Amino acid sequence: MLAIKRFTVNDMIAECVTDQKQPVFSFALESDQQDVVLEVATLKMGNWQRKVNTQIGIKYNGPELVPFTEYKVLLEVIDNHGETATASLTFETGRLGTPFQAKWITNGSYHFTERKTSPKPMHFKRQFSCQKEVVKARLYTTALGIYEAKLNGEKIGADYFAPGFTSYKNQLQYQTYNVTDQLKESNELFFTVAGGWAVGAFTYARRNRVYAKRQALFCELHIEFEDGSKEIIASDETFSVTMNGHIKEAEFYNGEVYDATVNMDDSHWEKATLEQVKIKPEILAQYGLPVRAKEKFKPITHYKAKSGMWIYDFGQNFAGVVAAKIKGKKGQKIIFKHAEILMEGELFTEPLRSAKQESVYICEEGQQTYSPTMTYMGFRYVGVTGIDPENLELTARALYSNVDETGYFECSNDLLNQLQSNIKWGTKSNFVDIPTDCPQRDERMGWTGDIALFASTASFNFNTRRFYDKWLLDVQKEQNRGGGIPVTVPLVRVPFQWEIMIPMAVDHWGDACILVPWAEYLTRGDVSLLKQMYPTMKKYVKACKFWAELFSVGKHRRIWRLLHHYGDWVAPEGGLWTWMGRGKWTATASLANTTNLLAQIAEILEKPDDAKYYKKLSEETSAAYRSLLMDKDCRVKKEFQTAYVLPLHYKMLNRGDASKAASHLARMIKENSYHIGTGFPGTPYVLFALADNGYIDEAYKMLLTDTRPSWLFQIKAGATTIWERWDALREDGTSNTGADDGTNGMVSFNHFANGAVGDFMYRRIAGIEPIEGGYKTFKIEPILGGGLTYAKAEVETAYGKVKSHWTLKDDKFSIDIHVPVGTTCNLTLPNGKSYVVTSGHYQFQEDREVIENEC
Repeated sequence: MLAIKRFTVNDMIAECVTDQKQPVFSFALESDQQDVVLEVATLKMGNWQRKVNTQIGIKYNGPELVPFTEYKVLLEVIDNHGETATASLTFETGRLGTPFQAKWITNGSYHFTERKTSPKPMHFKRQFSCQKEVVKARLYTTALGIYEAKLNGEKIGADYFAPGFTSYKNQLQYQTYNVTDQLKESNELFFTVAGGWAVGAFTYARRNRVYAKRQALFCELHIEFEDGSKEIIASDETFSVTMNGHIKEAEFYNGEVYDATVNMDDSHWEKATLEQVKIKPEILAQYGLPVRAKEKFKPITHYKAKSGMWIYDFGQNFAGVVAAKIKGKKGQKIIFKHAEILMEGELFTEPLRSAKQESVYICEEGQQTYSPTMTYMGFRYVGVTGIDPENLELTARALYSNVDETGYFECSNDLLNQLQSNIKWGTKSNFVDIPTDCPQRDERMGWTGDIALFASTASFNFNTRRFYDKWLLDVQKEQNRGGGIPVTVPLVRVPFQWEIMIPMAVDHWGDACILVPWAEYLTRGDVSLLKQMYPTMKKYVKACKFWAELFSVGKHRRIWRLLHHYGDWVAPEGGLWTWMGRGKWTATASLANTTNLLAQIAEILEKPDDAKYYKKLSEETSAAYRSLLMDKDCRVKKEFQTAYVLPLHYKMLNRGDASKAASHLARMIKENSYHIGTGFPGTPYVLFALADNGYIDEAYKMLLTDTRPSWLFQIKAGATTIWERWDALREDGTSNTGADDGTNGMVSFNHFANGAVGDFMYRRIAGIEPIEGGYKTFKIEPILGGGLTYAKAEVETAYGKVKSHWTLKDDKFSIDIHVPVGTTCNLTLPNGKSYVVTSGHYQFQEDREVIENEC
């Protein structure tokens, strides 16, 4: 039987509100038959109807949509066997350019002038009545700062940190909330607006007032009554504002101070004033994903430390907040401090640098609950003072963008299974509205290099489409005139940090404008993202080429030395200047790779002249790397692992030279006792460079090494996320805080970049790898080794679920695979036999034909 498994508009199953004039539909099918493909699909919406034979990226092309309207879409599909299925969805339009009645409002008497700190939260209210029966009510709201809205004392929606972090000078999201059921005859609309990213202290330089001099609120409540009349309550001078609310302080780095003893009715309320906002962003219906409360954690243990602090261990490092049930007395102050690790039984807070990471709660009398709403922490451990455990029930909630999990991996090695868990939690912890570098210290910025190299791994494990779309729009807007991409997006310039103050082309960091959309295209299959980003990609590669050619002649014009490079960032050996000194190798390889990818993208977009140009540029760059950065035996003069990894994985060498380079890499790794020696650019690809060039045993030995530096050393040291540094913890239990290597005390125990090794586990151990966008065509080709006796992987693709489950028992290899409707799988068994299969469920054994084909 044919069924529609997933039907989406703008990649949402439900609750989509859009200002997009041409919403985009996609759907996945499932069937209990084999060899099923879509014959025709019909979409209907009112008088509009469209027939297609594709499942992804179907644009609405009917009559102009009307603002503030709910639409229902019907989908009917027929497959090649004559089976049919139907589904429906609804979505709403937002403003679609309708002028706002709302005005920006603030507290005009509050003059925030302090440096390196965050403003006091503002609290706004507006009372109104509804004398008639309400049939529909929507709140459209945004802020400069972050806000939480309440109606009649009840939180509106489930979002944290709305309106989210964007390049505010270019675009600002507004949220839409259905408040129909929350309205009463007499009502109070209440907002708390904290500094957030727009006004509060941000970056390790603790810059504040980046986009606005103080917070401002912007909202409209649209009410429709049963008699057909309508009312709009818009932010203006009829709102009241106070600085004396429950939340006294709020900042992402320092935390939150909440005073439950405050009586809001007795607070000093004054008339809100209109704000002259200095930026003029386009205000759009939310197009990213909201941050939501997710997994709930209970402490696995707690004890009283020598300091007198009660230490609670939640067993998992993550980004989130505590949730406390408290029996307290009026005026009692409770302090919650957060840290990722312990030293000698106490919270180790040195890696936080200037971030306090604490929440302070001042009790009212009796039983009460508290959980911060205007901040988040990166932590496993919480230290509590001011209350005894018998009067406290402490739990915690993970907070991250509302991405659905799509990938699964498991194998016979428990350490690798924990590594997969660490990869997922590193992702969740750093997908807090933007792809951050870390969730704990005074940074949490959108570093482009981290996500550029991790995007493919993240796309396997999570549906990253809307998350990436939102961030990539900022990447486009922040690109400078010369084509360079900032190393942090959204861009917040940091004084005296010149590569951030003056954005330029920086290899592998700027590559995010190509690597992220390419990873998303391969996973989700929608070519529209490539079309959108193509001008940005071209402009970026032009900038890279400019810096490579500057002051150079001949072949040297393809060796990219200038200007700034992070090089082999955070490799196990050396420090800042060692890593950056390797820049001409990493940058030249980057140029060869980005131009090669751009040639492939040009082919997909049917731009043959561009494809020819970029292919030639890639070949010239690869040749220059080979002839100028390697000797005749393909040896790099001052060897480091990444210098071999990149040209091997980027296919920059011919077969003979690749064999030589791979032998040098294997030798280096063997001499290094199979320890990792790569920085950020090489780490995602080192195992591929070995295994794909005949060194499978060496790849598995490196993956399974459990002494420092290695992935599994972190696991054995108790890590539950991925570390920023390979030696974040040493064998003796001390921490490398980077105090003496030029990185300004930089160490995090929750970074996702080095978790890009996940791609090797999915693509080589389980063997699942896309060939055509969206896994329309994919391969399953497991590579056995490392003593593994089974591996299971699944990924929810745009077409449905791909599965690869294999076992090795008594020298018999067997594999179960599942191929989604409308796709083709190229299966290769370890003995070299290959098969091409279309949709269905199949089982194979080594050296035998198909032993069972079942749908």
